Amino acid sequence: MKKSDFYYDLPHELIAQHPSEKRDLSRLMVLKPDHTIEDKIFHDIVDYLNPGDCLVINNTKVIPARLLGHRKDTGSPVEFLLLKELPEKKYEVMVRPGKKCKVGHTIEFLKDTLEADIIEVCANGNRIVQYKYEGIWQEILANLGEMPLPPYITEKLEDKNRYQTIYAKYDGSAAAPTAGLHFTQELLQQIKQKGIEIAEITLHVGIGTFRPVKEENIEEHFMHSEFYHIDQETAELINQCKANHGRIIAVGTTSCRVLETVADPKTGLLKASQGNTDIFIYPGYKFKILDGLITNFHLPESTLLMLVSALYGKESILKAYQHAIQENYRFFSFGDAMFIMP
Repeated sequence: MKKSDFYYDLPHELIAQHPSEKRDLSRLMVLKPDHTIEDKIFHDIVDYLNPGDCLVINNTKVIPARLLGHRKDTGSPVEFLLLKELPEKKYEVMVRPGKKCKVGHTIEFLKDTLEADIIEVCANGNRIVQYKYEGIWQEILANLGEMPLPPYITEKLEDKNRYQTIYAKYDGSAAAPTAGLHFTQELLQQIKQKGIEIAEITLHVGIGTFRPVKEENIEEHFMHSEFYHIDQETAELINQCKANHGRIIAVGTTSCRVLETVADPKTGLLKASQGNTDIFIYPGYKFKILDGLITNFHLPESTLLMLVSALYGKESILKAYQHAIQENYRFFSFGDAMFIMP
């Protein structure tokens, strides 16, 4: 299967640069099992959920992972993107410009508050750094860090919380699980009152989610790895829902990837577990547990577009994307949503 099979032409003006005025007033495209399309508003999602269904949400929290500093010896500007926390105040980071940041260099972010020594250059070009600071790391990061918005968003985000789901709990992501950005507390309450279960899992989204597929043969693509956690209570809740013939509906591709990583290939049942997943889902994949997916619109030729194509069919997804373009839906992280019912 070729990367070019997943290309579509997107007018630049449809890339959302800011979130909708109210979270649940984004638009919602509903892709039905008979492959018909309905155009709705996101809060209409309640009408498409049935009592006994289970919504699986990702409670990861985006950290202000973008740090702006300078080389201590030359004063040259340097940008860090925090990727993975390591023991003993170490971090794996993406650095720009990388060529000017070698082992032994020190980057200063705020005098007498935070600096980092570059101690290793990874094979993928990332750096391992040793941070030096006094105080509480989370407080320093909150004061100095910026939200790591995707590269296609060029306008400044006025409210940091709008790149955070309302149910975000656990620090660790370099990008938001954006399908969850559409939910409000009121909408979640309506969903619960209708008899729909809400199960929480965690997957810390890595910056690799934006990494383009370079190989024309998509099976040769090296998939990034991300940490996930699902506890016993959540596993039992989802298994019980499945046993009662309720639908398992993932909010976002991150929730989908956790479910499909953990589900038993034969029974579809889940067990409590944690680890790293590099699951790559593309057409031909047989889903083990998923019955539906709430997701945003994804970049051309991306692994996420391949995932939704595996769920609903490539031709049908590309047809839906053309409909979205004709109807001026807003695309990508701050854009509108779709509910896929295969």
